Amino acid sequence: MRIPFAFFYLIILCGVKLNAQDTQAANKLLDQVSNKIRSFETMKFDFDYVLENRQENIKQETNGSVTVSGERYKLSFLGAEQLFDGEKTYTIVPENEEITIEKSDETDDTGINPTKLLYFYKEGYTFQWDIKQNIMGRSIQFIKLIPTEENKEIIYLLLGIDIIKKTIYRLIEIGTNGTRTTLTISNFTSNVKLKSNFFSFDSSLYPNYYINQ
Repeated sequence: MRIPFAFFYLIILCGVKLNAQDTQAANKLLDQVSNKIRSFETMKFDFDYVLENRQENIKQETNGSVTVSGERYKLSFLGAEQLFDGEKTYTIVPENEEITIEKSDETDDTGINPTKLLYFYKEGYTFQWDIKQNIMGRSIQFIKLIPTEENKEIIYLLLGIDIIKKTIYRLIEIGTNGTRTTLTISNFTSNVKLKSNFFSFDSSLYPNYYINQ
């Protein structure tokens, strides 16, 4: 189970030709977001996920939640739980009563690691200043991210930033296959107090599960 790489369904926006001031503003805002997020010891948030392809008449909606501390995380998504304790990733699927355990160097990169979800954009993209919208009373500035290397799956991303809180609100992926994927973050809280064993895996809690490792 992985969170697909990026997200958002709002309006397909035409790119605008930017001057140097716009580029500097985009970089400054992204730096502010990155620096603020890195200052948090822990983060917790819920998210709504939408995948849509109008040509194929596909629309999938679901939600999830994630708690992060440094490189460690606990993710609930698509009826499963994924836990990374800093060394191994544990994917727990109650429906199948199955647990898959992978070492960190065995985990593939087909999806974005939740610990990097809120500042993954720092490398591999050029930035363009896009539109600003008022969404439910929040001032959201969108920045267009274009991969610096050829990407067979992604055309570009739209990153919506709450300019007051300096946190990410929405992330949009526009795919080459016509798919638009949306992640909307809600209930974001920082520096949450966690139990010392919060990111620890306890096999005794799953006595009848098949463990694949």
